[in-house]
Amino acid sequence: MRNRELSPLLLYVFGFFLIWEWIRPIDQLTDTSHIWIFILFLLLSILMSFFRVKWIFSILIKVFYILFFINRLYYQEGFFYIGWLTAFLANLKNNTVLLFSRNWNDLSNDFRSFLFFILLWLMVYLLHYWLLKRQRIFIFFFLTLIYITVLDTFTHYSAKAAIVRTVVTGFAVMGMLTIYRMIGKEKVPKQHAALRKWMVLLSGMITLSVLIGIAAPKAAPIWPDPVPYLKGDKKYHADDNSMGFQTIGYGTNDDHLGGPFMGDNKTVFQIEAKGKNYWKVETKDMYTGKGWVLSPESETIHFKVGDIVPVFPFSKNVQTDKETARVFPVEGYRFPHIIYPAGIRKIMSVHSNLGGGDTFSLDNKMERILVLGSNKQPIVPNLYTIEFDIPKYQAKDLRQTKKFDAKVMEPAMYKKYTQLPEELPQRVTDLAKKITSKEKNWFDKAKAVENYFSRMEYTYEQKDVPMPGMNDDYVDQFLFETKRGYCNNFSSSMAVLLRTVGIPTRWVKGYNGGEFLQYSKTDPSKLIYEITNNNAHSWVEVYFPNQGWVPFEPTKGFSNDVAINYLDGTTTSSGTAAAVPVMKPVKNPDMETKNAKGSGKSADQKSMLKKIKVIFKNHWKLVGLVLFVALGVAGILYRFRGKWYPYLLLIRFRFRKKDENIGSAYLILLKQLNRYGVTRKEDQTLRNYARYVDAFFSTEEMTYFTSRYEQYLYHNQLPEGSWKETRKLWENLIKKTIA
Repeated sequence: MRNRELSPLLLYVFGFFLIWEWIRPIDQLTDTSHIWIFILFLLLSILMSFFRVKWIFSILIKVFYILFFINRLYYQEGFFYIGWLTAFLANLKNNTVLLFSRNWNDLSNDFRSFLFFILLWLMVYLLHYWLLKRQRIFIFFFLTLIYITVLDTFTHYSAKAAIVRTVVTGFAVMGMLTIYRMIGKEKVPKQHAALRKWMVLLSGMITLSVLIGIAAPKAAPIWPDPVPYLKGDKKYHADDNSMGFQTIGYGTNDDHLGGPFMGDNKTVFQIEAKGKNYWKVETKDMYTGKGWVLSPESETIHFKVGDIVPVFPFSKNVQTDKETARVFPVEGYRFPHIIYPAGIRKIMSVHSNLGGGDTFSLDNKMERILVLGSNKQPIVPNLYTIEFDIPKYQAKDLRQTKKFDAKVMEPAMYKKYTQLPEELPQRVTDLAKKITSKEKNWFDKAKAVENYFSRMEYTYEQKDVPMPGMNDDYVDQFLFETKRGYCNNFSSSMAVLLRTVGIPTRWVKGYNGGEFLQYSKTDPSKLIYEITNNNAHSWVEVYFPNQGWVPFEPTKGFSNDVAINYLDGTTTSSGTAAAVPVMKPVKNPDMETKNAKGSGKSADQKSMLKKIKVIFKNHWKLVGLVLFVALGVAGILYRFRGKWYPYLLLIRFRFRKKDENIGSAYLILLKQLNRYGVTRKEDQTLRNYARYVDAFFSTEEMTYFTSRYEQYLYHNQLPEGSWKETRKLWENLIKKTIA
């Protein structure tokens, strides 16, 4: 350390803390774990940058670190076993395809971690560039403040301490860089005594400013929650207690749905299975206008381990594949229910520290399974194994049902699952009829409603979601007023819309498939998935008399991957996304009149303008962000054009062969020299200017190139091959203007 000054080390330390402020909120706002691994990588990269480790060794160390921890986190084989590396490289290839096809939800966790490592690597490089090369860091400091304040405003992350830390760190770095720039600009030799005085003064000013900021009186917030206020939601009021944030997770009370909620990435289950499944907890059948409740005529059924579970979601003529899965509830999970896929057959085994666990109770209406202890009271199991069937539906079979038939479905059951409150607004029914008007069977109608919610006007939102007022219907409010919400809004709306056109539905609660965690250590053919409170979910099941209950997923951004074979079907439907398209006869364009063409273009233009307006209205934040980023990128490109534009010129002229190119190349060179700072005076001839340039760069290339240009300019002719002869000179001069 004797050969190194303390000040650059302080700059790196402060820079490390600025980047750390970007990482701190991640474990609170996402399901990212093992944050310390990324912080250690950040610290290692900064230390290597400070000690100026040779780039080849730096790259090797960082690559080794990344691969080592990806192996430890996601792969079971040892680090020096080549098989895992082959699998990882194949995974990189597959995920890169998903990345560029914008299937970001399907990216694997090891690939996401790899991208995060690369991002931190780039940030350390930029930090080194800003601190020691440019000696300016205001933009990064300002972006850090914006990042923290946005998270504090629009998420549950509290940035009270982070703001203070960032301001102190940012002011300290900018103060130190200011004195370094002054010393460099004035070419003053560094004096440690003067630097110490500057640092003492800087520390005193920062400390005084922070103390005044902490001690000074502060006004109360104008908005308790600015998100609904900024969007002008008439249903939101500052004194409305119903708008308090809920925490996501499974709950038993669904009679009043709505309102915002905060995410919670606390793990509740780990599941060992061959693939992702939706995990059911219970169903509800009665819609009240505010939420869902259970009809009163339920019955409790008891059964034992290994018995056939008395839940029959689909008929016997549905083709199935048999699978098993193990469920590990985490310690502290407080609900004694079993989570299971729709096709559960048996509960093979149960382990519980409380004893018992070999008996279960089933509410035959809710279809919720509870584990009973030795005292016949519900208990939370530590582990259980289930056997279940995965159905494979045929679209042609699902399309057979076109209307209610008392011969194949009990009227009482049909009435129960098409129940609606009398106060349901008529426009809900009208919308359902409009959506399904072109479809002839229940399946295509269900798909039409499911696909309806993929329209741009409906957005997935967790925070800015109002509670329905006293005179509001929960579904009606979502469909026609707010058009924003989460799974409860989408699933309830689909269930109600289908009921209005006479299709039986029920509302299902449980968990979606979770996130891949690692490969199973006991069974290589299976994977371990982690399910958190954030995976709590609701969806819709539609009843088909000849098939049973079939799940549908209307919520944006979710997919339940139900296997439906469309290839055997003979019917196509506009409401079915996977149906085989039928080519319509094309009219002869010669028969169209010019007026018809004109009106068609006008209609297309109006339609396009309308779509653009809808995009701006519903996605103004995203559009604004894209414009902001685009302007930022454009500004950065313009600011540093001296570094990349000369290379563009070299590429532009590299393949030109005509001697006349000397003229345009010379004029471009003059502009580049002027931008670089080697300016030509108004009364200066080209020859004098060429000698000045050669003296500046210690060359003779500009003088020779100028003589060729004058020959072209005044005589309008050049010896053959002049451009080929002088192009290298021109390229050398252009490269000297790179800054």
